[in-house]
Amino acid sequence: MSQGVEPVIGELTLDEALARALKYNLERRTRLMEEALARGQLDVSQFDMLPKVMAQAGYAWRDRARFTHSSTHPSEDPNTSSSSTSADPKHSTADLGLSWSLLDFGMGYYGARQQADRLLIAGEKRRKAMHLLMQDVRTAYWRAASAQILRDDVTKTIALAEEAVNDSRNLSAERVRNPLEPLRFRRQLLENLRLLESINQELSSAQVELASLINAPLGQTLLIATQNLQNVGDEVTRVPVEKLEEAALAQNADLREQHYNARIAREETRRTLLRMFPNVSFNYGVKYDTDRYLLDNHWQEAGLQLSFNFMNLLTGPTQTKLAEAGVALADQRRMAMQLSVLTQVHLARLQLINARNQFERAEAIYETDNQIAQVMRNRQAAQAQSKLDMVSTETAAILSLLRRYQALAQVQVAENRMAATLGLEPRIGSTDALSLAELKVQVRQAPSAWQQLAR
Repeated sequence: MSQGVEPVIGELTLDEALARALKYNLERRTRLMEEALARGQLDVSQFDMLPKVMAQAGYAWRDRARFTHSSTHPSEDPNTSSSSTSADPKHSTADLGLSWSLLDFGMGYYGARQQADRLLIAGEKRRKAMHLLMQDVRTAYWRAASAQILRDDVTKTIALAEEAVNDSRNLSAERVRNPLEPLRFRRQLLENLRLLESINQELSSAQVELASLINAPLGQTLLIATQNLQNVGDEVTRVPVEKLEEAALAQNADLREQHYNARIAREETRRTLLRMFPNVSFNYGVKYDTDRYLLDNHWQEAGLQLSFNFMNLLTGPTQTKLAEAGVALADQRRMAMQLSVLTQVHLARLQLINARNQFERAEAIYETDNQIAQVMRNRQAAQAQSKLDMVSTETAAILSLLRRYQALAQVQVAENRMAATLGLEPRIGSTDALSLAELKVQVRQAPSAWQQLAR
């Protein structure tokens, strides 16, 4: 699993995380191997159109010579007074023959065309897996970044909350105040403490998920670079919806897969029709036999044969209807997928616009909560603020920062989902031929989906 994987050194940027996922992710490697297997199957299927060349050798033996009686016309009774033989009790044979069938050639031809479409389907599945992988990496990256930034604040605030809870218990034990006041105080503290612990639990798995996606050691602590906390541009809102639909209908991976399935169904119809035609086969061979009774021990043979299965007259119409039904089903699936893709385009566009707006709102809320927390810290330093207010304010600031990162991750995911719906991906070279540094540069310099549409 880790063979050939370069270790993570220094801060991990988003571009490097994407490059590592594209090069080292095990699921992506599986998709690449499936595509390579489909390419190999295409090469093998093309051999079905070649003639068959068979070489045979053998040895025959019997314990007694093969003597036979014969009769003369018009008598049918064998003449037992004389017997003869025409075969050695033991002899060796060898032959080299070539056979070619017109029906086998036609079946192999259409089978190769179907396998070529299956190779293209494997490529589309690889593209779709790459889109999903990039979405998962972006989400896990920003979750890991938020966990890295919030870890110390969450730990410090939890300690402060637990200290305040202990103080409230001491107040309740001393009974110097109304007993309801420390209980309400403790209840609010425990609620904030539960919220902080849930945040800590949610963020604790982010590093493991990111390490799994980029095939890094699961026990290694990844140092996330978090300096690029910015919203994506609004280029998508300036692209006409008609152009987005056109791009999706031409390049969407799921839709192209259905197109190839429809072509495979049509080729299957042609294969079914081909089976109902007569078959013409040709054979040629060079033979050799050590039998002493043969005048010529080596000779050549050739033959031409025409065959037809009359049962095809009965089963042919049913087979044709079944093949045509398969074509109709494939076309129906393709049309349904076209409508689904158009729907996904409109939904992905709206989700991206909404995600951008949610991030801007989350950023504004975080800035406000952060300012409030700073004021509370100053008042706490002057001992003019209670621990409950301090814990509540710090919890609100932490939660706002967490939601800011979640909103940023949703923006990244929505943008990648939009690009996947349109069938647009980074234009990079072979992940096997490129080094990690070269791949990282290509990922960073690759034009965005909207720049590709503008060209």
